Amino acid sequence: MFGKIEGTGFEVLDQRFAACFVGHAHVERLWTGGRWLEGPAWFAAGRYLVCSDIPNNRMMRFDETSGAVSVFRQPSNNSNGNTVDNQGRMVTCEHLARRVTRTEFDGTVTVIADRFEGKRFNSPNDVVVKSDDSIWFTDPSYGIMHDYEGEYGDEEIGACNVYRVDPTSGAITKVADDFEKPNGLAFSPDERHLYIADTGASHLENGPRHIRRFAVSDTGTLSGGEVFATCTNGMFDGFRIDRTGRIWSSAADGVHCYDPDGTLIGKIHIPEIVSNVTFGGARRNRLFITGTTSLYAVYVTANGSKLG
Repeated sequence: MFGKIEGTGFEVLDQRFAACFVGHAHVERLWTGGRWLEGPAWFAAGRYLVCSDIPNNRMMRFDETSGAVSVFRQPSNNSNGNTVDNQGRMVTCEHLARRVTRTEFDGTVTVIADRFEGKRFNSPNDVVVKSDDSIWFTDPSYGIMHDYEGEYGDEEIGACNVYRVDPTSGAITKVADDFEKPNGLAFSPDERHLYIADTGASHLENGPRHIRRFAVSDTGTLSGGEVFATCTNGMFDGFRIDRTGRIWSSAADGVHCYDPDGTLIGKIHIPEIVSNVTFGGARRNRLFITGTTSLYAVYVTANGSKLG
């Protein structure tokens, strides 16, 4: 499975992207056999990556030390997005249970959020943890629209929103409510901005297929929300940000890299639809990529801004 993969490679659209990779670097397929892989999260202490295989109701684990891939958890409640909190624990969005959970060091699962104002969430999709330990997640309706990635159900809240969980009280606040299908999200390196994708075009003709940028206040509220970039091939799903503020996002033809000024500077072509990415490895310079059925990786000269 290792080695250069046909149909992959770097495409420079702006000379600024040429500095993001070494000329002989190539994409590797680390594993294949999933149905729709999502939510890659890197655990530095163990040198392993966990990702979700949503329709197969399981989570997979890639061991960097050996290259072995095994089932991490099954059933997984059709888990989707995963991230690592500031203590090194896994935080997960579960479609089937319609909740956000944390896996403790002893393997037990703690429920972080499963209702808002007494009503069940739709199907939490992606999640990030801020440096103050607050947890931010998106809640589109993909997991309750059919039985493929969850279970058909009612949209009790009546909208697809973005939420914040207070690190001290656990109180849940709605921070954005003007999305069709809020999806991937990530903080800028200084955490002054939160970027959120909207994949409303998946079920709405001429719907949004963009990433928006919000200003984050010291009290945890959002303002602004202008469109940062619109996807040129398919839709943005999950994405991560490197230390210089560049956004590395999933798209239909691979990974799209955006400069902080919003310019699409380059692509990493992948022969499957890409759902998400994360930075890992000892120096956080290995970009892990979840495609439709496969897990890919490539070394870049960029470094992820944080774990998860």
